[in-house]
Amino acid sequence: MDIKTYVTKTAQKAKEASRKLATIPTKAKNDALLFMADRIIKAEAELVKENYKDITAGEKKGLSKAMLDRLTLNPSRIEAMAAGLREIASLPDPVGEVTKVWKRPNGMQVGRLRVPIGLIGIVYESRPNVTADAASLCLKTGNGVILRGGSEAINSNLAIVKILQAACAKAGIPKEAVSFIEMTDRAAVLEMLKQDKYIDLIIPRGGEGLIKMVTENSRIPVIKHDKGVCHTYVDEFADLDMAHDICMNAKVQRPGTCNAMETMLVHAAVAGEFLPWIVKDMKAAKVQLKGDAKARKLVKGLSITKDEDWYKEYNDLILNVKVVESLDDAMAHIEKYGSQHSEAIVTRDYGSAMRFVNEVDASAVFVNASTRLNDGGQFGLGAEIGISTTRIHARGPMGLEELTTQRFFVLGSGQIRE
Repeated sequence: MDIKTYVTKTAQKAKEASRKLATIPTKAKNDALLFMADRIIKAEAELVKENYKDITAGEKKGLSKAMLDRLTLNPSRIEAMAAGLREIASLPDPVGEVTKVWKRPNGMQVGRLRVPIGLIGIVYESRPNVTADAASLCLKTGNGVILRGGSEAINSNLAIVKILQAACAKAGIPKEAVSFIEMTDRAAVLEMLKQDKYIDLIIPRGGEGLIKMVTENSRIPVIKHDKGVCHTYVDEFADLDMAHDICMNAKVQRPGTCNAMETMLVHAAVAGEFLPWIVKDMKAAKVQLKGDAKARKLVKGLSITKDEDWYKEYNDLILNVKVVESLDDAMAHIEKYGSQHSEAIVTRDYGSAMRFVNEVDASAVFVNASTRLNDGGQFGLGAEIGISTTRIHARGPMGLEELTTQRFFVLGSGQIRE
């Protein structure tokens, strides 16, 4: 079967399944999610085996450490996938929620009701856990999903999809409600992006190149996040012990993620005390440090930052360091170089904190907390389908409510328009 025919038929079947899924009771959806969780745990050895094939192939291709980390499935990550499925099953179902009702002078009642979006296409790279996360969130919200993971994770993704589809069938849900594009040819993605007759929304998850390719080629509305160029600003009024812990966590805890810190901004008033300490510990954690002229005067061993470095999402143990003269300087730097993803300030000054919250444009703004916390699970939303930096419909971590739309309904008693 040629690529166009294959993708079109897959999308058509997924759309038909999504229409049935939209009216399936909450209990059946929850049962399917719990079946998925149980089967993923039971299939741990098989998942690790299939994932090993992808890891081996990735190493031969020369994938970066960050990419290989994202690609890896181990027992703890498999357990986390299952835990995410169980958590989503435990969350309230947003479908059918009446969000507002009002009465008009002619006596009719107008209301708004949460309903599924329809069929959602997910185009993603590396992380096999996205297969389970995306499918489970779409399932809970009554949306069909058509998944297209990266070729580097094909064995892992296929193994997970088989488990998810079997759980759907056991719960009485069409298995095509969780569909997967098995062709690894990039042309399959381009064909998927043309399926506006069947797919209602595209959500890409991956690097800057993938996001750009999807947005430039899609005929379907796209909710995306651009690269995660995240900053932490250590204010002149910061608790430096707190700032140290937050900055270390934001850079070192898992540098390959989109909410990891890429640039640390430090107020000149505290830079002389703070930078030697934090740089020493960053180096001990094997972080490669780049600094502006002021930072390099205060500490040795920082390489020179070029202008293009401030725009980079490293996804690695590399950090830019800059000394700023004021909160305004810090916010101006973030406005110029940031990607509107996650931004943090460490300060004990309420006025500075509130200015930062109100004036910094990002999907999430943090006061005295690590940017690594910009995550659906950390926010109590359950597993997220992604972090949106798009301004329309959804922004920030996209949980269950963000995967629904709203329908007007009218309750009348014979009203007509005069």
